[in-house]
Amino acid sequence: MVATKSGELRALFASLDQDSDGRVSAAELRGCMRATLGEDVPAEEAEALVASADADGDGLLCEAEFLELAQQAAWASAEDEDNEQRTRALREAFGMYEMEGQGCITPASLGRMLGRLGTERGAGECRAMICRFDLDGDGVLSFDEFKIMMS
Repeated sequence: MVATKSGELRALFASLDQDSDGRVSAAELRGCMRATLGEDVPAEEAEALVASADADGDGLLCEAEFLELAQQAAWASAEDEDNEQRTRALREAFGMYEMEGQGCITPASLGRMLGRLGTERGAGECRAMICRFDLDGDGVLSFDEFKIMMS
């Protein structure tokens, strides 16, 4: 699989290298993005993208620099997907505790859910648990505060 991806990326590099000099310029990158994706990327963005991976500082991407940039993009994409999955799972968990339709976890809703899970807690204990992560001091946990608590 890795060899196939590498071969595909090498072929993509060759197609981006319009003048066949073994390097891809920001202008070549822009032209190919416009032709293949229909996106007109501003020159500044293309130059910044090239600069972000341009290890030798010549303002161009050699094949190795291009492959490194593509690998970084793949990692970032996988990380974004992981973050989205984690957020979905947290929203689902938050929904289990947020039973009153208020968009927050109250001491009462926390107590009810803990009871369902077999861990009875009194109202005071539930308030204390919420207080530890209640960053805005409103006495309840918002989804953002819940995310922090779960991390």
